[in-house]
Amino acid sequence: MEFTQSFPRRKTHQIMVGDVPVGGGAPITIQSMTITKTADHEATLQQIYALAAAGCDIVRATCNEPEAAEGLARIVPRSPVPIVADIHHQYRRALEALEAGVHCLRLNPGNIRKPEHIKAVAKEAKDRNVPIRIGVNGGSLDPKLYDKYGGKVTPEAMVESALQEIAYFEEVDFDLIKISVKASSVPLMIEAYRQLSEVTDHPLHLGVTEAGPPPVGTLKATAGIATLLAEGIGDTIRYSLTADPVEEAKAGRQLLEAMGLRKRKNVDLIACPSCGRAEVDVFTVAQDAMEAFGQREIPLQVAVMGCVVNGPGEARDADLGIAAGNKRGHLFVKGQNVMVVPEDEMVETLVEWAEFIHEHGADAALEKAKATKDQAKRAAEEDRARNLDERGDDANESEAVIAEIRRSSG
Repeated sequence: MEFTQSFPRRKTHQIMVGDVPVGGGAPITIQSMTITKTADHEATLQQIYALAAAGCDIVRATCNEPEAAEGLARIVPRSPVPIVADIHHQYRRALEALEAGVHCLRLNPGNIRKPEHIKAVAKEAKDRNVPIRIGVNGGSLDPKLYDKYGGKVTPEAMVESALQEIAYFEEVDFDLIKISVKASSVPLMIEAYRQLSEVTDHPLHLGVTEAGPPPVGTLKATAGIATLLAEGIGDTIRYSLTADPVEEAKAGRQLLEAMGLRKRKNVDLIACPSCGRAEVDVFTVAQDAMEAFGQREIPLQVAVMGCVVNGPGEARDADLGIAAGNKRGHLFVKGQNVMVVPEDEMVETLVEWAEFIHEHGADAALEKAKATKDQAKRAAEEDRARNLDERGDDANESEAVIAEIRRSSG
């Protein structure tokens, strides 16, 4: 049985990005950004559809030229998810994007600095009931704030930048706001969001900017985003990776599922780290299983274990699993052995039974296995006993190493 952690959420007011609620207790949303030229609307739409299929709830696209605004006018009506226009430097691009029908704007207060321009955009957005994300970036703060805080980026400087932008919006009575205070430094990003969450109830968009390529970029982004989510901070997230944006969407989905903050959509595959008792190449079987499940929407936890000595017991809470033993695989459902299959059919059998359980339930699977359960249990016990007889309780010979350590230290 899956354990779902409930992290108390910081209370924020809710805004709507198209038909997607953000904040106010709504499910945490996943965002990414297209890397195509927005003017190439067909290529951009193709990427948007790929992102939506990977679990993205909201997609951002750049609007850096008039042709990009024209592209947005063609993209928005055909997009499966709400579109955010990313605006830098030219406030006119924001007005054009609004005319194109986008569902949200992202403004960087570090490079649109004239109050009259900011207010003009906010007034137009208000008239259209379109929210704006204030996207503070540690790499592009207003020079005046750099000077004020000793020529360096600090959490205080980033928060002040956001609050200054909010003040401009308040002058035109605009409050459809979400905020980000991203930095490439994880500690800086965490502290900035913590401070911001203390002074505003606007929904927060989390991210570590310029995190870099996977796997390091994924680790950095996870360290920052997960830390804040565990503290109840954050309403929407983006992994900013130097990679195909589909990888960003997948990472975001996997993080929220792992933290119990979104319902599982795809298979959660768990596997033992292997040891001297393993009777199969666990790494290869696990990888083959991941590829076989692919993007099938089967929200089950599936286990791949290297042996039958501890495998079924360690993975007893998985919906389904398989453990290797004596050139064959021991399939188990909810910790109960149900079937024995040849080693080369392990992955195929896992997928087949996962699909059955997803459609009919675990109880139906156990009923289906009634004829083979007793035989499967006996086979598993035989392989377990044989493995222990051949390899012993200490398959990794750690006790011998410990004994040597004790002799040396004595």
